[in-house]
Amino acid sequence: MEALPVSGGGTGDDTGVTAARCRKRKMSLNICETCGSDEAKYRCPRCMKYSCSLSCVKQHKTDVRCDGIRDKAAFVSISNFNEINLLSDYRLLEDAGRSADCAGRDLVLQWPTSNKFLNYLKNRGRRHAIDLKILPIGFTKRRENSTFFNKKEQRFYWHLKLLFPQSHAEYTQRRVPDSKTLHEILKAYIDPAESDPVIRQRLKAYVMCQSDVKVFMKVEQRQHSSIRYYELDSSKSLLENLKNKTIIEYPTLHVVLKEFMNDIAVFGQELGPSAPVSCPGEEPEEGEIRGRS
Repeated sequence: MEALPVSGGGTGDDTGVTAARCRKRKMSLNICETCGSDEAKYRCPRCMKYSCSLSCVKQHKTDVRCDGIRDKAAFVSISNFNEINLLSDYRLLEDAGRSADCAGRDLVLQWPTSNKFLNYLKNRGRRHAIDLKILPIGFTKRRENSTFFNKKEQRFYWHLKLLFPQSHAEYTQRRVPDSKTLHEILKAYIDPAESDPVIRQRLKAYVMCQSDVKVFMKVEQRQHSSIRYYELDSSKSLLENLKNKTIIEYPTLHVVLKEFMNDIAVFGQELGPSAPVSCPGEEPEEGEIRGRS
């Protein structure tokens, strides 16, 4: 049997090896909190849950919506504060300084948000047959919108929100060129080979039914009792799909499985007597502009 060194009787390297072995033994005494059958080999830096394999790690991220990234700003009491926590804080400050330096070099972030800039953005949208509405300062959509128009390329780069109601998921893309087709945009989410594994696991229902996926966008400036949706063409570019439509700050796309299409009130189509008039899970958005139908 291997004996552990007595305290104070070994070198610093011996102490480090001993601590690592102790941590390994301590983890082996725990059972995987996902499958509950095998011994734990991993521990999530974020929620501290034990897992036994890569599949269990991915499953726990999906179940509790954990990103697996350690909370660098988590509270640590003085009694538990050690050199590792000190090094973590130092690296956090370095990362903050690096991010601030990168932001200072980013020309897009330096662009003004004055009335002149916003009017230019709306005028460019009007030239492309897009009625772009800008909300007052203070609204969440106004604050998070990163849409801009590239003069050199003569192209919009859109801030885009995608809603997957059948999986209760919501994702945001920034700097999406208006020449990109909806099919190419969705590849990063529901393509069996090209999508992110964690996202693919959460959107499993969409991955299994790629050919039966439809994309809709809400018709703005309508009363809540008469909500309608445009059905978009996945084979066409984002610009072609946005033409002759009103956009409040940025587009929000509803990705719906074909079997749930009856729950969508499509613009230009007559509704049956019992057909719903809103998308499943749809809530009024902050800054939503409504007018007469």
